[in-house]
Amino acid sequence: MPDTTDTTDSTLQDAAREQLALVLIPEVPAEDLDPDADMVAAYGLTSLNKVLFLTEVCEETGVDLAHFTEHDLADMKTLRDVTDALARHRHAPTGA
Repeated sequence: MPDTTDTTDSTLQDAAREQLALVLIPEVPAEDLDPDADMVAAYGLTSLNKVLFLTEVCEETGVDLAHFTEHDLADMKTLRDVTDALARHRHAPTGA
């Protein structure tokens, strides 16, 4: 069976970058986003925009937002944090 981990991770990273770019003001091109930058400090992400971003990226990647607690969401400070969390729940059953 072929290893699809890199493809899956790339898909999650692309989705996270695209969705974050859509909620940032001022707009930042998805390809310019640093996966290790603090989304609040570096890009001015507000709590409302974080919720919008996470809702959309979960929908796009098929990961149920219900898998994440308030603490999990607070710990998602960088794009890498988000993609790592999504990867952990990528194939989990939906509905918590």
